[in-house]
Amino acid sequence: MTTTQTPWEPPLAGTEVEQLLGALDRLRMTFRWKADGLDAAGLQARIGASALTLGGLLKHLAAAEDYMFTVKLSGAPIGAPWDTTGWDGSDDWDFSSAADDSPEELYTLYDGAVDRARTRVRAALEDGGLDQPVHANDGEGNHASLRRLLCDHVEEYGRHTGHADLIREAVDGRVGEDPPPGWTPTSGGRA
Repeated sequence: MTTTQTPWEPPLAGTEVEQLLGALDRLRMTFRWKADGLDAAGLQARIGASALTLGGLLKHLAAAEDYMFTVKLSGAPIGAPWDTTGWDGSDDWDFSSAADDSPEELYTLYDGAVDRARTRVRAALEDGGLDQPVHANDGEGNHASLRRLLCDHVEEYGRHTGHADLIREAVDGRVGEDPPPGWTPTSGGRA
């Protein structure tokens, strides 16, 4: 199997940067595959008593991408598209407001946020590598490194990709660890 069939697969023996970015992109693509191709009903489906939906996860992870790699990375405001969406800054807004968005809006929002994050991380790595301090700090003047932001983001995706596994299986039975070879998104933009 070639890497053109599975471009999300991390290198077998890459550098630390390649491994971190590879792990993150694999989770991004697995999550996107789990959320792909659904209509509004599929994106709003819930299991059990949980209010969590795939649409809410799409919007939440889009916000997490922009917040992590704008505010936490550089201290810049989160900016577009969040400054015009009515985001109230609460912890649940992205999850609950997703029910008001069309599938196309949610997929486009997510795909755009991933594109912006990849660009910002690439630029930051060129500017100072993994050890460089970022804007995020502990309130006592100790700044996190870019490595820490990337590790935190891998953790965020690990948690929510697990949620997406359960929800998607309940929606239509889709199961699996990774997208099938050659997979590309069928809805929205691109991942």
